[in-house]
Amino acid sequence: MTEAPPLGVYVHWPYCARICPYCDFNVVRERGRTAEKAALVEAILRDLAAEAALTGPRRLVSIFFGGGTPSLMDPADVGRIVEACAGLWRAEPALEITLEANPTDAEAARFSAFAALGVGRLSLGVQSLDDAALRFLGRNHDAAQAIRAAEKARAAFPRLSIDLIYALPGQTPADWQRELEAALALGPEHLSPYQLTIEAGTAFDAAVRRGRWAPPDAETGAALFDITQEVLGEAGFDAYEVSNHAKGEAARSRHNLVYWRGHDYVGAGPGAHGRITTPAGRVAIYAELMGLLAGHGAELIWMAIDKPRLAARYPHPMHPHKLAFIYLVEEVERFLRRRREFGLLVSDEEKEVEQQLMEDLSRYKETGTSFGYRAEDLRCIVDNVHWVKSHNSRLLQLSDCCAYLCQRYHRDRGKTSATARAVQELWEGVAGRVWRGRVWPGG
Repeated sequence: MTEAPPLGVYVHWPYCARICPYCDFNVVRERGRTAEKAALVEAILRDLAAEAALTGPRRLVSIFFGGGTPSLMDPADVGRIVEACAGLWRAEPALEITLEANPTDAEAARFSAFAALGVGRLSLGVQSLDDAALRFLGRNHDAAQAIRAAEKARAAFPRLSIDLIYALPGQTPADWQRELEAALALGPEHLSPYQLTIEAGTAFDAAVRRGRWAPPDAETGAALFDITQEVLGEAGFDAYEVSNHAKGEAARSRHNLVYWRGHDYVGAGPGAHGRITTPAGRVAIYAELMGLLAGHGAELIWMAIDKPRLAARYPHPMHPHKLAFIYLVEEVERFLRRRREFGLLVSDEEKEVEQQLMEDLSRYKETGTSFGYRAEDLRCIVDNVHWVKSHNSRLLQLSDCCAYLCQRYHRDRGKTSATARAVQELWEGVAGRVWRGRVWPGG
């Protein structure tokens, strides 16, 4: 009898207490989102069950809770997800369960609860053991908290991994060597040192483009990389991946190896990705869903949709076209609310247009008919959203969706010329300034 192939599971928890200035992950502030978080847990559980139906019997070798900040999760929710995974697939006796955590005192207090639920490996986001560097990185802990958290983690979990960020402005090889040695003194079996990367659209990207500071040059970065290999190698750590070092083969992350060895993995959560083997071949998990949208140009939208959140809000079966459009509708509504918060509305007439638009969008969500949606309209939206996403600007994405929908509203409702001008102003104030001369298709 052929043994079932191995499988890893990645669970994405997008909530953070603070958004770091270097981070371009799919994350949001957790404050005031109690109901949303509860709904997301339920959606993740349903998503895992759906993915299990696609994968069939597998040997579950790893579960990785990433983020965001999964150490902010209610431990009971972590337990429910672990239990669900073990019920959907055959968990190996040596199942590796990893949870990412920040080293604040509040989160460290939960370590014992997570360990009791089966988490055996903690990935601690120390990032630095220098208080000035931590402030620069926008972290909400200091070096003393990081040291205390590492000590609590060693006591609670059999395995500890530490993340560090280097190649900071002004950092010298001697500085970095001292920091590596201090991190090793905390007793981890695994270290993940990442060179600071300036990702487009982040606060650091904006600061660098404005000339406020500059990252180290390539030569300095290479010297810091060499120091990393030297110090960790002398301490008995092997570099089994570019940015992952383990103290012996047993200390390597089994979940990381699932990726590197080309095994299947399921992704659940708004920022998760997966690849599984089906009778049709090895595919990205969302490819099964995108097949439903073939010929309508909605693949690009579907890839961006927070599917678990929408599944929790709209549990009844829904055509993918409608779900994709509802996603845009909700994004536009959020964008319009943001405009009000920042005082960007310029006239009472504009407010009236916006209010009518939001009412129509709300009715569309309920009935799917009042807005007069057509497949070719979605194709126009997708085309523009794809261009916008390639420029890594979420605000631009939302304003451009708003722009197109306002034009659709005007065309379908036959508004007066005065209102038409107000609609035009509604989006030109934001989208028009950055559109770079591009013309709306169909507009």
